[in-house]
Parts: sequence; structure tokens; C-alpha cells
Amino acid sequence: MVEWTDRALCLGLRPFGETGAILEVFGRTRGRVRGLVYGGAGRRKRAALQPGNTAAVTWRARMEDSLGHFAMTEPEAERAARHLSDPCELSALSAVADLLTACTPEGEAWPGLFDATETLLDALGEPGVWPALFVRWELGLLSVLGYGVDLSICAISGANDGLTHVSPRTGRAVRGSEAGPYLDRLLALPAFLLDPRAPAGAVDIRAGLRLTGHFLASRLLGDLNRGLPEARYLMIDRLERAGRVSADGA
Repeated sequence: MVEWTDRALCLGLRPFGETGAILEVFGRTRGRVRGLVYGGAGRRKRAALQPGNTAAVTWRARMEDSLGHFAMTEPEAERAARHLSDPCELSALSAVADLLTACTPEGEAWPGLFDATETLLDALGEPGVWPALFVRWELGLLSVLGYGVDLSICAISGANDGLTHVSPRTGRAVRGSEAGPYLDRLLALPAFLLDPRAPAGAVDIRAGLRLTGHFLASRLLGDLNRGLPEARYLMIDRLERAGRVSADGA
């Protein structure tokens, strides 16, 4: 018998049989894992296991590589219920869960990514903060998984100031003043990704989401033959409707 306990973020739940459900979680020390929850189709358990919630879970199985089952405790943070009244925040919960599901390998621990994800999810009640934090989180996701974007120096001059764009091909920062005729081919680099004190308005958030979305799609998910999750597009659409993301080219 194999058994372990971890703090975990719920990522998704699907029916299994008449009363059970398969739960996928992202554990702090165990990474992404699936398991059966007996009675998981019931209203009470289903509500506690919604994407974005944090709970202490115990996983048991006969062998390490078999489908085990989860014994659950009461959730530590029921974020899904907290954000039901805000479509933007609710779609952000789904987008985060779907990105972790699509991007992270099974059974590999990323404690720093887990902590950063909880920081983002706990900030969802602050509408002036979390969209920029979401962009930074996606940038961190790329970096942690080995697909980082280099925003340290200009790829052309080697200077570390005045950076305004990123090459969609190399993922390296560029000074727009030195890009010449290639400027319209580059991705805009919003200032808030270089300076946390810089404002992050609707146009900046759009530029940030376009930047991270490009590298998630073309590099990380492209290597896995997957596309960006629909939940991310829905989140951006809702943010646009709310006026918190510029609709121009988002």
C-alpha cells in the first residue's frame, strides 16, 4: 500500500460511475495527480472540490503507478464559492486550473509554482491587482517549466534599459528604438513586467496577455501538441467586456 498526504489545489472533477468522481489536483510536494473520490458526485463533496479550492488530501493506492483514491479533509480555501458572483474572477480560477492541467507533467513537484498560484488565487478579490498578477504568473509558469522569456537585456545592443518589445521568435527583449524595420513584428513589452511600480492599465494587460499567450501557445503547449485552454479565452473576453482589458488585438 502506498499512501501520502499533501496540500493541494483542485484542478478538475469528472464523474466516475454512479456516485464517484475522478479528481485531479496540483499538490505542493506531489505535483499533478489524479485519484478517485468515493461519493464525489454528491453535492457537498462536489462543491468542496471545485477548481481553485485548496484542501489537504491523502492519496492511497496499492501501487505507485495505479489509480488511487483520495481521502479528503474540509477545504482550507473554498475560492470557487467566493467568486461565484464575479464572472471575471470565476473564469480566472478555471483558466489557472486548466493551464496547470495542460502544462505541468504528472507527478512532478513544483512547490514554488504552487505557492505563486495560491498568491494569485488569493488576490482575485482585488480587481485592480489580479490581471497584472495573472500575466506575471504565466511568465513564471513559462520560466519554471523551462520556456522562460529573457527580459534582462536588449538582444541587439546588450543594454538593460529602455526595453519595450520582445522577439516572438527568440523570446528575448529588445529596445524598440533599435529594432528598426522589424518593430511591427515584435511583441509589446508592458512596463509593469519590468518594474512592479509601473501602472498596469487595460492596454498594458492586453499586451501582457498577448506576450505570455504567444509563448505558451508556440513553445510550451506547442511542444505538447495542445492549444491554449478555452477558459483563458473566456477570461480575456470577460475582462474586455468589463473594460479591464483593451479589446484592441487582445
